[in-house]
Amino acid sequence: MRLPRKEQRGRPSKDNRLMLNGILWILRTGAPWRDLPHEFGPWQTVYKRFNTWAKLSCWNGILDILADDADLESIMVDGSYTRAHKHSAGGEGGREAQAIGPSRGGLTTKIHAVVDALGNPIRLKLTSGNAHDSVPALELIGGLSADNVIADKAYDTQAIIELIQAQGSNPVIPPKKNRIEQREYDNHLYKERHLVECFFCKLKEFRRIATRYEKLSVTYLAMVTIASCLIWLR
Repeated sequence: MRLPRKEQRGRPSKDNRLMLNGILWILRTGAPWRDLPHEFGPWQTVYKRFNTWAKLSCWNGILDILADDADLESIMVDGSYTRAHKHSAGGEGGREAQAIGPSRGGLTTKIHAVVDALGNPIRLKLTSGNAHDSVPALELIGGLSADNVIADKAYDTQAIIELIQAQGSNPVIPPKKNRIEQREYDNHLYKERHLVECFFCKLKEFRRIATRYEKLSVTYLAMVTIASCLIWLR
């Protein structure tokens, strides 16, 4: 898949490779766009190219291509909080529209992810920090025909269990204590759930992910998706 370049008259546009390297520098360091080294060109140009690609969902397409090689013996689903910096406030539509909400740690965004049996990301979604883990779960796991779906007890809802079984998968989810009818699950296989936690640890090695600075959820999700593609390529 090729990243598009803006067709324009006059001065030729900057090379995509140079723009990508500038974006990766921001992703790794977490620095403000204005601090981008001059070697990558004007920071405004790099940011505009990043913003354009984010709104075109280019990174989602790249992740989908990589995820075609996923090991679907098991998939794991979970969510992880990231602190929203004050600079992320003020996005159009308010905090809720931009996936920012209050939690115990203050204003946060929650990254939800599905990873394969090797811990590589397949699907990603953002919600506000006060959203329950189970809220986006149906959308995240829908259509994935894995042998096993592994998650913690936060995902033990009847709707999620029924969807997993309807897709021909085995739910490896501990039952909640207040369940009227307790279910059995494979406790040994459940230990593989640490792979999704390891994914979040790798993801937050990128400082632009560990703290959210982007005002718009579409640009923050783009940063998360780029980092996820790099994890695939390691």
